[in-house]
Amino acid sequence: MVNIAEKPEGIEGEGFFLTSVSQVIGLARANSLWPLPFATSCCGIEFMATMAANYDLARFGSERLSFSPRQADLLMVMGTIAKKMGPVLKQVYDQMAEPKWVMSVGACACSGGIFDTYSVLQGIDKVIPVDVYVPGCPPRPEQIIDGLIKIQEMVKSESIRRRDTDEYKKMLESYHIQTS
Repeated sequence: MVNIAEKPEGIEGEGFFLTSVSQVIGLARANSLWPLPFATSCCGIEFMATMAANYDLARFGSERLSFSPRQADLLMVMGTIAKKMGPVLKQVYDQMAEPKWVMSVGACACSGGIFDTYSVLQGIDKVIPVDVYVPGCPPRPEQIIDGLIKIQEMVKSESIRRRDTDEYKKMLESYHIQTS
């Protein structure tokens, strides 16, 4: 069964369709996300299953995995993140071009999981801003797909000017991320 993307609001007539540029850009961005998987443990294995034929993340426009932060717009952090990896994760986030989104996958990335120790980061939101949390230890592929759909909904409805607002810049400054 093929699902066609819902058309944005606009004026429709015979042979033409009129809508706003921001809605068209949102629809295009939402259906062409390039994820960068930052996988460190068992959640990465579940992500591999999500990319395989049974679940096929490519159906949602995320077929092309990018292992270069400069070409990615969705950072998917999966698994246990040690405190020593925090600066590396922040550097990867900083190297990504705007607009960018972050999905925290699994209990360890969301909150440290079962590893309440001195060496494990208790949630990646201590280092970078997170848009969607996918709970589970490890989360099922269906949950990862649901998280991607939530990101797509966010991307579709996001104003193309949101990242220029003072509120967004203050949020980045709270993470000590430089804005230009």
